[in-house]
Amino acid sequence: MQWTGKLVGGALGAFLGPVGIAIGALIGHQYDVGAARRSAGPIGERLFRSTFRVMGHVAKADGRVTEREIEAARAVMQSLRLDERQVRAAIDQFTAGKSPQFDADAEVAGLRAAARGRPEILSVFLEIQLRFALRGSDMSGATRERVARVAVGLGVSKALFARMEAALRGEGGAGQGTGQGAGLEVRVAAAYRTMEVDPTVTDAELTRAYRRLMSRHHPDKLKANGLPDSMLEHAKQRTQAIQESYELLRRQRGLA
Repeated sequence: MQWTGKLVGGALGAFLGPVGIAIGALIGHQYDVGAARRSAGPIGERLFRSTFRVMGHVAKADGRVTEREIEAARAVMQSLRLDERQVRAAIDQFTAGKSPQFDADAEVAGLRAAARGRPEILSVFLEIQLRFALRGSDMSGATRERVARVAVGLGVSKALFARMEAALRGEGGAGQGTGQGAGLEVRVAAAYRTMEVDPTVTDAELTRAYRRLMSRHHPDKLKANGLPDSMLEHAKQRTQAIQESYELLRRQRGLA
C-alpha cells in the first residue's frame, strides 16, 4: 500500500490543526491512489493485449478455430473501430493466445492486478470475451468452460456472470435483439436481460439498476480509469443499449 502521500499530506495539514490534518491526509490519499496506478504500468496497453490473447485462447477451446469464430473476432475488431495498425496488433495477440503454451490463468491474474481498484475495466474485458464467445459458438461446450474460468480468475461471481451473459444476449449478442423489427414482448424480455434484472423488480429497483449500469459503463469514467480509446466504442454501445432498454421499460410501466 502507498503511504507517502498520506504522511506528507497529514504533516502539511498539521499546520492548520486537526481539520487540516484530515484534509491533508485526504489529499495525500488521492496522491497515493494515483501513484499506485502509475506504478502498475499502462493499463490500456495491458488490457488490449490481454483482451485479444484471451480471445484467441477461448477460440481454441475445442482444439481448432472455426470460420465462425474468426468472423466473430473480426466483428469485435470492427465494433471497436480499430485502425489498420491496431488490427494487426490484435491479430498478433490473438495468434499468441492460441498457442498451447499460453497461460491464460497468469494473463488474467496479471490483468486483475494491474486493474486493482478499477472493476469497471475488468467488466469491459469480460463483456468483450462474452460478446466474442456468444457470436463465435453461442458459448457452447468447452468455450463456456474457458470463459467461465476467466470470470473466476477475475473474481466475478457465478450470479454476476450469468447476468452479464443474459444482458449481452438481450442486446443481440446471440441473435436476439431489442430492435423495432422484433415483437414488443420479445423486446421487453430482452430489455430486462440488458438491465440485468427480473421483470418482477419494482420501479425503484429498476431505476437503481439503470443508474448502477450507467455508472459501470459510462465512457468518460472508463477513460479516466485507463480504458484505451480503441475500446471506448464498446462502452458507448453498452451505454446506448442500457438507455434504450430503460426507456422501453419506463414506457411499458407508465413511468414519467
